[in-house]
Amino acid sequence: MPEPGLSSPPQAADPFAAALSAVLAAATASVKAAATATAPAAPAARAEGAAPAEATPAVEAAAAASGLGRVLRGPSGLGTGGLFRVVPPQPAAAVEPLAGPVAAASPVEGIPVPGLYFHPIPEPDPVRVAEVSRRIKDWAVDEVDLFPEEWENQFDGFSVGRYMVACHPDAPTVDHLMLATRLMVAENAVDDCYCEDHGGSPVGLGSRLLLAHTALDPLHTTAEYAPGWAESLGSDAPRRAYHSAMRYFTELASPSQADRFRHDMARLHLGYLAEAAWAETDHVPEVWEYLAMRQFNNFRPCPTITDSVGGYELPADLHALPGTQRVIALAGNATTIVNDLYSYTKELASPGRHLNLPVVISEREGLSDQDGYLKAVEVHNELMHAFEAEAAALAATHPAPQLLRFLRGVAAWVDGNHHWHQTNTYRYSLPDFW
Repeated sequence: MPEPGLSSPPQAADPFAAALSAVLAAATASVKAAATATAPAAPAARAEGAAPAEATPAVEAAAAASGLGRVLRGPSGLGTGGLFRVVPPQPAAAVEPLAGPVAAASPVEGIPVPGLYFHPIPEPDPVRVAEVSRRIKDWAVDEVDLFPEEWENQFDGFSVGRYMVACHPDAPTVDHLMLATRLMVAENAVDDCYCEDHGGSPVGLGSRLLLAHTALDPLHTTAEYAPGWAESLGSDAPRRAYHSAMRYFTELASPSQADRFRHDMARLHLGYLAEAAWAETDHVPEVWEYLAMRQFNNFRPCPTITDSVGGYELPADLHALPGTQRVIALAGNATTIVNDLYSYTKELASPGRHLNLPVVISEREGLSDQDGYLKAVEVHNELMHAFEAEAAALAATHPAPQLLRFLRGVAAWVDGNHHWHQTNTYRYSLPDFW
């Protein structure tokens, strides 16, 4: 079981840092071609005791220009490096400055789960947070009529602007941040209204999800029946939100990125259906079955669009690599267990039985609530270490600049996701197990 208190990164050679010297040597030619940006990069970190890579002026300039020196981050934690803005080669993708005074960041609230392996990050840019928060509420209220007035406090308490700014530190503009923010809000509307405590039910969920999915993946039908489908897109808040958010997304994302997102949303909906089937039969799955469900019913659609939000594109052949798919899956799995751990007390206080990893471990392995929770922390930590090791290995074998930046973006998403869960004390509190 993990010891109480914040766990530190291992003192042994960090896999991300250890891979960096090999990446720098192998990627020199590719990086030189992209070395047109001028923003300085943080120095490359390396594992303790490792020999430094040969650093010619050309290599150093190329690495700084592409952000390669910040793709694999140092022993102080992956999240800290994620706060530096990565400036891609295209000037149009430079980070958009925002007017107005920058308010002092509020102190970090919330207690991290004791023993959890994570990387702290500074507070996200308060000016961006305020602007994204303003825009998303205008969209939710004025464009898609997302929620009744009595849900307003819950919408505000979700703090989605702060969430998305923390997860996407390299977004070049607020418009790019809004791509992720609208989709996040729409996904939560579907979850709350179709599956959870705002009118959701496992009964008939498949039909509702299928029709909602057509707001993301449009129906191609005959002229006679197309109007009925088109009218259905505005029939409830989740479909209105999906349809509008996807329309904005396709305006900035490429067709390949949009199709990738649709695929991951189909995965998400499949996971919803598995959980609903267990609820209908009052079935507690085996731990491995629960983890299989959580690989689909998880955050995967969010980090998979990190390149769209960052204003660049990971080519489809690199995204489809088995190594890339494993890294994305591990990131989604680890961040979703973070949600299980931080939402544990909130779910137990809700009506009905909510399955989460601590509950399933306790019931299936005959452990106390406390021991089941602590074992779930261990599961999360193992997934996090696997994510970091696999990302480092992929970066070393495929040092394409777009893939390196994508891996860095996924790592930043992982860290931002934890930060939001830890600090959102409106929604979450920890059990008294320590």
